[in-house]
Amino acid sequence: MESHKPSLEDPRLSTLREELLSLEERLDPFPEERDDRIHAAVSVILRVGEKLEILLIKRAEAEGDPWSGQMALPGGRRDPTDPTLLHTALRETAEETGLILEGIGVHLGRLEPVIPATTRLPPITIFPYVFGVGEGARAEASSREVDEVLWVPLVALLDRQATSTVEIHYGDNSSRVFPCLRVDDRVVWGLTYRILTGFFELFQAGQTLG
Repeated sequence: MESHKPSLEDPRLSTLREELLSLEERLDPFPEERDDRIHAAVSVILRVGEKLEILLIKRAEAEGDPWSGQMALPGGRRDPTDPTLLHTALRETAEETGLILEGIGVHLGRLEPVIPATTRLPPITIFPYVFGVGEGARAEASSREVDEVLWVPLVALLDRQATSTVEIHYGDNSSRVFPCLRVDDRVVWGLTYRILTGFFELFQAGQTLG
């Protein structure tokens, strides 16, 4: 199946782009210049067919990785050679999933940056960028940092039954309960949960995306 770019005439994408453009007007145009934290970028990728799907990855288990084994969005830290954070999102997505978004994707906009709500994580600011790809787009785990890639129907994440909680246990024998999304046996929580729920809230819990 051909991995052509999706049409911006699709009402779901055109509405999405309008909402993101409206949000963009309220965001800092050069946030990285006023932030001395570590910078990273992630890609919120929608595959556009009869139904919309969103791309998630499962990070590989790795000692020293604070997000080891978690469900996540493709992305990573900004490299000194990246001219912009958008380039970071494009590069990391290609490295982790094999998707060359410059060729098959449409950049729709960006979401509000997020920072960890705990000091257990590095002092990092994550910038989410939103893309659309055609229904022929295929992703694969193309990095040792990624165990699995999967396209999840957006309606499954928006289903109220997907909303739950998860208890996370730490090495100091403490634990904490976090809100999460459950899809089959997979749990999406933490920063990825916050990015996705912010994305859903922007479009009124899926009324324009469903």
